[in-house]
Amino acid sequence: MKIKNIISVLEEMAPLAYAEDFDNVGLLVGDSETECTGVLVCHDALENVIDEAISKNSNLVVCFHPILFSGIKKITGKNYVERAILKAIKNDIAIYAVHTALDNHSAGVNKIFCDALGLTNTKILVPKNNFIQKLVTYTIPDNADKVRKALFEAGAGTIGNYDNCSFNSEGVGTYKGNSESNPVIGERHNLTETQEIKIEVTFEKHLQSRILKALFANHIYEEVAYEIYNLENSHQNIGLGMIGEFEVEMDEKDFLQFVKEKMIADGIRHSAFLGKKIKKVAVLGGSGSFAIRNAISSGADAFLTADLKYHQFYEAENKLLLADIGHFESERYTKNYIVDYLRKKILNFAIILSEENTNPVKYL
Repeated sequence: MKIKNIISVLEEMAPLAYAEDFDNVGLLVGDSETECTGVLVCHDALENVIDEAISKNSNLVVCFHPILFSGIKKITGKNYVERAILKAIKNDIAIYAVHTALDNHSAGVNKIFCDALGLTNTKILVPKNNFIQKLVTYTIPDNADKVRKALFEAGAGTIGNYDNCSFNSEGVGTYKGNSESNPVIGERHNLTETQEIKIEVTFEKHLQSRILKALFANHIYEEVAYEIYNLENSHQNIGLGMIGEFEVEMDEKDFLQFVKEKMIADGIRHSAFLGKKIKKVAVLGGSGSFAIRNAISSGADAFLTADLKYHQFYEAENKLLLADIGHFESERYTKNYIVDYLRKKILNFAIILSEENTNPVKYL
């Protein structure tokens, strides 16, 4: 099995199109055509993790955080990033990062976070914007079913928990072909009027080329009339953070103690207690200060995230309990999820969970 075959499965789990624009996801080091000897899944692809991959005969390291995040001009081994990359290259080890591609997935980082706490009725906290497009096309009634089916199979027409979604209306189409045309209906140089079905479907923008390929392959006309629009709608099933509920509310102190135990956190920094019960909880694995207002507007009783600065605790505005449980801690079960996913999809192959603790933050 080649590394590219593993990558195909990883991109089913976390499509790269879901990643934030600032991020650096996908294959960072290595050749995807190389035969894969084994996969080591980790949180951070540090030098000691590369050593672990070498010792376990794994030439593909799948990490959550990208070891290469911003551009570098030299690789001399002078810092931890360069040392890890050098060692990976010297030992023919590929590195693949998922990061915000999995952060934004409805079954990804924040669903894992919610599941660890036992939260139910979950939904996206900060839905992704500018990610939905709309296709409008026209064909004769006898061709409409074939076109719709092909578009659905290519990924169009999915809205939340529903698929095969489209809007169809009837009308009259007109056209006149020139001397180079070969019309299916009518004759060249003659104005033709025909009954047509207008088909409208929405889709995630990264599927555009696949959608158009399906349209052209299944449309009866020589020249296919179509329009694509960018929609301002937020994607309710893709985005950062998540909000859910406990079946039974709990006191604030008991809640934080519960979180500390479930997420194996050595310490939690939090805003002032408000004397209210905690039932509705917003979470955002990693650095989530930008979503404090989203958590408040969602009606959350508490917001769990990481990397909060001093003044950001004021932003709780006595409207919710704001808690920083630690960056690594808020994402700690992500690598377990990746391992479980790969093992279900790729049978009888070495998928190994890293034993290295790459959390750089220690507590006294």
